[in-house]
Amino acid sequence: MNPAKRYEIFTRFREANPHPTTELEYSTPFELLIAVLLSAQSTDVGVNKATRRLYPVANTPQAILDLGLDELKTYISTIGLYNNKAKNVIATCEILVNQYGGEVPREREALESLPGVGRKTANVVLNTAFGEAAMAVDTHIFRVSNRTNIAPGKNVDVVEQKLLKFVPKEFLQDAHHWLILHGRYTCVARTPKCWNCIIADLCEYKDKTPAPKKVLPPSVPSLTD
Repeated sequence: MNPAKRYEIFTRFREANPHPTTELEYSTPFELLIAVLLSAQSTDVGVNKATRRLYPVANTPQAILDLGLDELKTYISTIGLYNNKAKNVIATCEILVNQYGGEVPREREALESLPGVGRKTANVVLNTAFGEAAMAVDTHIFRVSNRTNIAPGKNVDVVEQKLLKFVPKEFLQDAHHWLILHGRYTCVARTPKCWNCIIADLCEYKDKTPAPKKVLPPSVPSLTD
C-alpha cells in the first residue's frame, strides 16, 4: 500500500459519499456523547430507537438527572448492558453539571475522564461534534484497515496512529465515517462483498470474494409435457 493508492481510495470514498456522518441520531454534542456512550456493544439502530424516546423528554445533563436512574433505565432498557450504561450516564451528567456548566468539554482528557467514556468515544465526539480530525477505531475500522492494508496494526491504538499518519490530510476529517460505513455495509466481517466494492482494485486483500452465483428460479413443468 502506497500514498498514491491511499489517495485514490479516499478520493473514491469522497466521490461516493461527499458528506458522511454518523448513523447515530443527535442534535447537540451532549446528545451525541450519550448516544455513543450507549452504543458500546449495541447497534446504532437500537440506540436510535431508545434515544428517540429519551431525548424528547430529557436531552440535557440536568434533565437526565431530574429524570433519575430508575426512570432513565425505562427508556434505554432495550439496549444491551443498560443497567451499567444508565449508571455511567447519570454519573457523567453529574460531572457535566458540576464541573462544566452542563456543557460537553472539548478537551480529550476531560472527555476521557467521564464515566463510560474511553478513547474511542472521545474521538467520535471530537470528530463529529467538534470537527477535529480524530480517528475513532472501532471493530469495522480495525478490520478494514488491516484487510485492505491501508493501515495494518495488531491493535486499535496502532491502527489509529497509522491512520492519522497515512490518510491524506484533506480526507482526515471524514475518513472515520467512510471507513466505518465501508466496514458495516461492504467490507463486512465474514464474507466481504468484494464484487460490489468501489476500491476492490486498490485493496490488497488477497482472498477477494467472487460475486455470488445467480440462483435460477425452479422450472415449472409445461402443461403440454
